Amino acid sequence: MSNTRPTSAEALDNLISQKVATLPPSGIRKFFDLLSSIEDVISLGIGEPDFVTPWHIREAGIYSLEKGYTMYTSNSGMPGLRQELARYLELHYGVTYHPEHEILITAGSSEGLDLVLRAIINPGDEVIIPDPCYVAYPADITLAGGMPIPVPTNEKNNFVVRATDIEARVTKKTKAILVGYPANPTGAVMSKKEADAIAELSKKHDLLIISDEIYARLIYGVEHICFPSLPGMKKRTILISGFSKSHAMTGWRIGYVAADRRFIQALTKIHQYTLLCAPTMTQMAAIEALKSGEPDVESMVQEYNRRRRFMVNRLNKIGLPCFEPKGAFFAFPSIKATGMNSEEFAEKLLLEEKVAVVPGTAFGSCGEGFVRCCYATSLPNIEEALRRMDRFLRKSNLRPK
Repeated sequence: MSNTRPTSAEALDNLISQKVATLPPSGIRKFFDLLSSIEDVISLGIGEPDFVTPWHIREAGIYSLEKGYTMYTSNSGMPGLRQELARYLELHYGVTYHPEHEILITAGSSEGLDLVLRAIINPGDEVIIPDPCYVAYPADITLAGGMPIPVPTNEKNNFVVRATDIEARVTKKTKAILVGYPANPTGAVMSKKEADAIAELSKKHDLLIISDEIYARLIYGVEHICFPSLPGMKKRTILISGFSKSHAMTGWRIGYVAADRRFIQALTKIHQYTLLCAPTMTQMAAIEALKSGEPDVESMVQEYNRRRRFMVNRLNKIGLPCFEPKGAFFAFPSIKATGMNSEEFAEKLLLEEKVAVVPGTAFGSCGEGFVRCCYATSLPNIEEALRRMDRFLRKSNLRPK
C-alpha cells in the first residue's frame, strides 16, 4: 500500500501557471452556460453562420477521404491551397503574396492569431487593441507574455478606433496595433481615411499592424479596406483570415496568415512544433471553396444583408438605439435607456422571454450599456426574438410610447 498522501486541491492549484490561473473566463462562455439550461431559447448570441457549408465544398472534403488523402501536408499547407489564396488576395484586394514563402495555412484564424502573437511578443511588450473587441484579443496577448492596451471606442464614432486615440497610448513598449474590421462585436467597418491614418501612425512609430480580416467578405454597401494593400503597408502588416465566416466553414477549422516571409518563417517554427499542419481534407475543401465558392459567398451576403436591415430597423423602433453596422453579422444596440447594465439586461431577457443576446461587457469595458445581437439565424427567428424583446421592454415599462 502506498504511503503517499492524496494531493490537496490547493497543491494542484499551485501547479497551474499563474498566467492561466489569473486569466478571466470568457464572458461569452459564462453566458452560454446559463443559456444551455433553458429550453426553447431563440439565440441571437452565437457568432456563427446558420448556413451549412455548401455541398460542393463538403463533397471535396469527402472526396479527399475517399481517395485516401489522409497524410500530413507540408507544415505551410498544401501548395495548391496557398496558390489559390495568393490568386484570391490579388483578385479581391490587389495585394500580391508569394504562395511558397508568404502564406501559412492554419487551423482557423484563431490559431493564426495565437501564432502571430507568440511569434512577435517579448515579455512586457504592449499590443494596442480597440475596446470593445473580439474576446480572444486580450487573452491571447496575455498568454503570449504581452500586455493588452485597450483604446476606447464609442457609438459617436461608430465604434471605429481612431489614430489619435491610438497614438495617445503608444509607449516605448508598444510592439503592435491589433485591429479587426469588420468588427466583432459591433459590425463596424474602417474607412480608407481611418485606415490611412493608422498606417501613417505605424510608420511614424515603427509599429507592426496585425489585421484580423475574418469578416472581410461580409460587408454591406461599402468597400473593405485590406490593410496590407495600403501604400507601404504590406511589409509591416500581418494579415489573418480564414473560411469560417465567408464560406460557412466554422467547424472545418481552416484559416491562413499572409505576411512578409520573415514573419511566416517565425510563425511556421511554432506551427510545426504544435499543430504540425491543418487537416488535409479541410485544406482540400478550402481549395474548392476558393475555386468555385464565390456564388455561395454572394448569396449568403445578400441574405445577411436582408436580416441586417430588418434587425437594425426593428431595434430602433422598439427603443433600443442601434447604429448601422456595415459588416460582419452583428448589431450592437444600446440598452442604456433601460437603466440596466448589460449583464442584467441580457440575463433578464433570457430568463423572462427566452431570448439570448451577449452582454457588451464580454468584449471590454466600453461594451457596457450595449448588447451584441447576431443575425446569423433565420429571419423568422429574428422576427420572433425582436417581438419578445419588444414585449420585455413593454412589460418593464421601458418601451417608449
